Amino acid sequence: MKTTVSLLALAGAASAATELPSIIAKGSKFFYPNGTQFFMKGIAYQRDVGAAGAKSDPTAKYMDPLADQDSCKRDVPYLQDLSINIIRTYAIDPKQDHSYCMGLLQDAGIYVVSDLSEPATSINRDDPQWNTELYDRYTAVVDEMSKYSNVVGFFAGNEVSNSANNTGASAYVKAAVRDTKKYIKDNSKRWIGVGYAANDDKDIRSEIADFFNCGESEESIDFWGYNIYSWCGDSSMSKSGYDKQVEFFQDFSVPVFFAEYGCNLPNGAKGRKWQETEALYSDEMTKVFSGGLVYMYFQEENDYGIVEIKGGEAEKQDDYDALKKAHAAADPKGVDMDQYKPSSKAATCPNVSKAWQAAAQLPPTPDKTLCKCMSDSLDCVVSDDLDEKQYGDLFGLVCANNQKVCAGINGVTNLGNYGAYSMCTPKEKLSYVLDAYYQAHGKSSDACGWKGAKLQKGSTASACQKSLSDAKQQNQAIATATGNVAAPKATGGSGKGKGKENFGVRTAPSGVLAAGVVAMAVVLAL
Repeated sequence: MKTTVSLLALAGAASAATELPSIIAKGSKFFYPNGTQFFMKGIAYQRDVGAAGAKSDPTAKYMDPLADQDSCKRDVPYLQDLSINIIRTYAIDPKQDHSYCMGLLQDAGIYVVSDLSEPATSINRDDPQWNTELYDRYTAVVDEMSKYSNVVGFFAGNEVSNSANNTGASAYVKAAVRDTKKYIKDNSKRWIGVGYAANDDKDIRSEIADFFNCGESEESIDFWGYNIYSWCGDSSMSKSGYDKQVEFFQDFSVPVFFAEYGCNLPNGAKGRKWQETEALYSDEMTKVFSGGLVYMYFQEENDYGIVEIKGGEAEKQDDYDALKKAHAAADPKGVDMDQYKPSSKAATCPNVSKAWQAAAQLPPTPDKTLCKCMSDSLDCVVSDDLDEKQYGDLFGLVCANNQKVCAGINGVTNLGNYGAYSMCTPKEKLSYVLDAYYQAHGKSSDACGWKGAKLQKGSTASACQKSLSDAKQQNQAIATATGNVAAPKATGGSGKGKGKENFGVRTAPSGVLAAGVVAMAVVLAL
């Protein structure tokens, strides 16, 4: 049935929004600046944007929900009606104007937590990278959204590692956490968190939580989101395993919340009773969890929505009123910030094992300057007219002839070793491999005779000499390494913001290197 919700609360919001007090974190809890504990009563607010952690699709389209004024004007009253105080978005276009929608949310008392990626630019669990393209995407979202006081934080990844066979991808996500935190610290005057959203995979549950929480605070998560769907229909704390989740996270050192919840079994979304919402805000859970976000607002083919859009109008689904009632009844008991004395400490990093393939040492921070220095110095490079779709075949041919020349563009996560030029563009990386092969074969003209290669006269600027020398030593060391090789000291950054640290990994867009470099990374890891 259709429902009309008053728009009086939205009057003038676009031009006269009242800034909400920014949320802060202390220990394992969120707080308002006045010391009152903040519990999330949230919902995922975005139409389906594709499978989390899947292969990046450069043709993928998504609709930025916070750049659609008409939709925001239509939906914010429903969010208020549901007692929502925070929404999660999965893909924001940093080039769009979000002031109108963010103003409506401000006036409605609603905060935002957003993923940093988008379908065409994300960390792929099967071909993971932390590269310049991703860095630019993430920091652009930070630049756009951090100016709004009701943005609580960002997710650097969502279910990227979801089984034991792709845990190495978490190293790249944690590098993204580290570099995004550093960027926020350098460019924002307030606390804005950076976290990760994980699925509940029992085989890696302990390892992945410890990995993202371990180490120095500069590189570990600020909060942990849990996508969990174990409470289905009529259930209980013990039957759903919620009691075990409370036990598992009771000593976690940063805030934990349900980044998604709302099982639609056994009767679809319309049959959801929201018993788990009552449990989530009970005393048993609020001592550990900071609330959660329902999945999801929009009814789509996956059948998780509480509102369906028909002809531009919102139509409430059968489980809408039950959620409204559950949220209205929820009255979590918090602790005053001044009285809260956190004692939990960061976790110990998990050991590399069959079930966990990410060492503690992370991919370094992307650095465009180092890539340009390297590219300018080369003699044998990629022809400008070679189609990027052909790069993978050429990588495969060169690397098959000399594995060691490709060490400088690969990452071996279980050793924590990353080539100095694994951060560069596909063209720069292929040029590096071609030149390394050319140099290794005495600069014979035949050694640069690959179809798609050409000779040029390379040159090295004086400002590049030290960084190129360090990179050369790093690549030589990891080419034959059977253990961890210490990363070189910081030499600069990507050139965006202030004081970036390290040069780092910039690998090719997903799929470009599938025929060559990805296979070689496996060979080198053996």
